[in-house]
Amino acid sequence: MKLRLGIPKGSLQDATVQLFARAGFNLYVNARSYFPGTDDPELECMLIRAQEMARYVADGVLDAGLTGLDWIAEQLGAPAPHISTPEAAQAPVLNVADLIYSKQSFGKVRWVLAAPEDSRYQKPEDFEGGTIATELVKVTQQYFKQLGVNVTVEFSWGATEVKPPVLADAIVEATETGSTLRANRLRIIDTVMESNTQLIANQNAWNDQWKRTKIENIALLLNAAIAAQGRVGVLLNVHRDNLSTILGLLPALRRPTVSPLSDDGWVALNTILEERTVRDLVPKLKAAGAEGIVEYPLNKIVM
Repeated sequence: MKLRLGIPKGSLQDATVQLFARAGFNLYVNARSYFPGTDDPELECMLIRAQEMARYVADGVLDAGLTGLDWIAEQLGAPAPHISTPEAAQAPVLNVADLIYSKQSFGKVRWVLAAPEDSRYQKPEDFEGGTIATELVKVTQQYFKQLGVNVTVEFSWGATEVKPPVLADAIVEATETGSTLRANRLRIIDTVMESNTQLIANQNAWNDQWKRTKIENIALLLNAAIAAQGRVGVLLNVHRDNLSTILGLLPALRRPTVSPLSDDGWVALNTILEERTVRDLVPKLKAAGAEGIVEYPLNKIVM
C-alpha cells in the first residue's frame, strides 16, 4: 500500500523538499517530471500547485497534501477543520497539522490590503465602490462582505503589485516581510488573513488505519524538523563545584540533562539552545569552568 501525497509546486517547493529532508524523507525532484522520487517505498508523491491542492485532496485524487490555509479557504470556502474538532467527522478535508514554515522563513504569511502610498485610502471602508486585484478572490470578497463594503474583486494572474492605481485601486497580496510592497510604493491598510502551511488529509484516507498512521508519522517528523530549526545541542563537562553557576547560565528547552562521569567530581551536561545565543554563551561557560564544550546540529526535536 502507498500513501498518495501532494507536494506544493512553486514558491513553497524548495522549502518543502528541504523540510522533508530534515524530517528523514529524501525527495528527488526532476524538472521534467511531476512525480518526485522518494526513498520511502510507502510514499507516492506528486507535485501540485498549492492553489489546487485542497480540491484534489477533497476529491480523493490525493490522500494527503501540503498547502496553505489561504488556498484551502479559497478552494473550499472555509478552513479545513482540525482532526481534534467535532466538525472533522463530516468534513471532506481535514487539517492534520499546522506547519509553520514558508518560502523565506519559519513564520506565517500575511495577506494584506495595500494601496499606493500617496493615495487617499486610509481604511478598508474607503474602498467603497472601488476595484481590488488579487489571486485570493473568494477570501477577499468575504472580507469586504463582512465589513459591509461594496467592491469589485478582480482575479490577478500575477504581477499584482504593479496594478494600482491604474488597473485597480488596491490589491490583496501575500507578504512575509513587506519589502516587495514597499519597493512598489504600496502602503499596507489592513491584514485580510494570516496563513501558514498545513498538512491536510482526505476523510476516506484518514478513516483508513494504515494511511492514518502514515500521515500521523509524517506530521510528527515534519513538526520535529521545524522544532529543531535554529536550535543546536550543546554538551559540556562541569565540576560539581561549578554546577550551580553553569546551570544559571543555561536557558534550556526544559532542564539540562545532568549525567555522572567516571570521575565522581565531574558531571556532563547536555542541553538544547537557540543557535543565535551560543556565540555569546560559550565564552561565559568556559569562564565559569566548563570544559569539553561541544556544539552539534539537530535535525529533529520531538516534543
